[in-house]
Amino acid sequence: MINELLEALAPLGAKDGADELSTPAGFAPKTHSKTSQQKQRSLKPWLRVQALNVTRHAAALRLFRHDEFGTDPASPSDAHIDAVNQLMSSLRIQLLEMSRQVGRTAEAATNKLDTNHLQQLMTHKDTAHDWVRAMEQIWDFYFELFGQRQTKFGNWLLACDRIALDCYQDIYMGLGVAKSIPAPAPFSYMKTGFSPATFRRGIPLSKLGQQINPFPLIQLPYHRLVNPWTLGAILHEVSHNLQTDLNLRQVIPRAIAQRLQKAGMSQLVVSTWTRWHSETFADMSGLLLGGPAIVASLMDIAARSPQATLYYKSKAPHPIPYLRVFLSIELLRRMGFPQEAQQYQKMWQRIYPNPRAGNIPSEILETFSKAHKLVVDTICFTKYEQLGDKTLAEVTGFQPKHQQMIEEAGERLAVGKDPGIVPERFLIGASRWALDKRLAEPAVITKNFYSALARR
Repeated sequence: MINELLEALAPLGAKDGADELSTPAGFAPKTHSKTSQQKQRSLKPWLRVQALNVTRHAAALRLFRHDEFGTDPASPSDAHIDAVNQLMSSLRIQLLEMSRQVGRTAEAATNKLDTNHLQQLMTHKDTAHDWVRAMEQIWDFYFELFGQRQTKFGNWLLACDRIALDCYQDIYMGLGVAKSIPAPAPFSYMKTGFSPATFRRGIPLSKLGQQINPFPLIQLPYHRLVNPWTLGAILHEVSHNLQTDLNLRQVIPRAIAQRLQKAGMSQLVVSTWTRWHSETFADMSGLLLGGPAIVASLMDIAARSPQATLYYKSKAPHPIPYLRVFLSIELLRRMGFPQEAQQYQKMWQRIYPNPRAGNIPSEILETFSKAHKLVVDTICFTKYEQLGDKTLAEVTGFQPKHQQMIEEAGERLAVGKDPGIVPERFLIGASRWALDKRLAEPAVITKNFYSALARR
């Protein structure tokens, strides 16, 4: 077949005295054995296959069916599947048009077998194949995410979805003004690695070939799912999405900068805290949503070797791990938990007694005692129009009485009883309470945590 194809191409070189198409060694055509008409008959079927391949590629990138990944509560919702299908449909329309263009070019090349028409076909085919590969990447990404719901981890991810949804409901119910309801809700999935992450709604993702992400994605490492008392990460990652959906992503850093400038802070201090705004907001919001146990969950992450915890990285979006914990301790104190705040502070300072053992700039350390209180006040206790002239602390409304609910729920989880009507997000703190008080074995707490959330 290769010999026949090369023989057919040989007489199709550029016109007007241009060089003939070169032929690789070992594939020299046997010009004495084929007529020109026979050579063309060998090429035409191959050209038709090029158009056929692209058309079948486009057809194969089908939309997902609503029942494709199961129909139980852990399965992707119709809203999530519809959102992905809408994204795929818009891309598929363009791919189908490309495949039609390849078909038209293939027909033209078949009718007039010259180099110009053949190369036009190859160019159109290349463009269509690039688009196919981009769509395959998107299709595969969501196929893997949705497919996780058919595994034994389906109920674990459903539990995380319900916690994330509860966070959204609590915030939107607490706003001082009506806001358009975001949809679809966040969707959780499992991925190996050290840190959790999120991909916000409405932003282009490299995983999707820079297409717009249709709903919030909460990425959770397996080791966090195994230990549900570490899932304060869900509240943190959801809060990144809330900052965007509430239109606070530009407002908060501007407010922090103005507050610190007014306090006479240097440009280094102001720019550093402004750069940290998103991660700081997520920490603060997560604590306001989940209560004291979220500080312990944060310390699980921040407590590493002194070299890592006391390390300052220029232009990094995360606050220095050592300083980051003190922000949550300050907020915990202002939420009405002074004793717990003091206990966490003593514990943290005992682990890391010398803040100057790392490379944290002196200017950041020397202004920290004042700056971090101003930042906490700006994020949590300042009224914003976007919140209906309420503070973030007022919107979430976590109070000491809620901690009593968490502790009672923890006692029930430990013995396998229904934890009752407590909000889903409180069960993270309940599992931590049961673990800290050694009310049950870790495996029992984990099992009961997911069972309680799956039954809802």
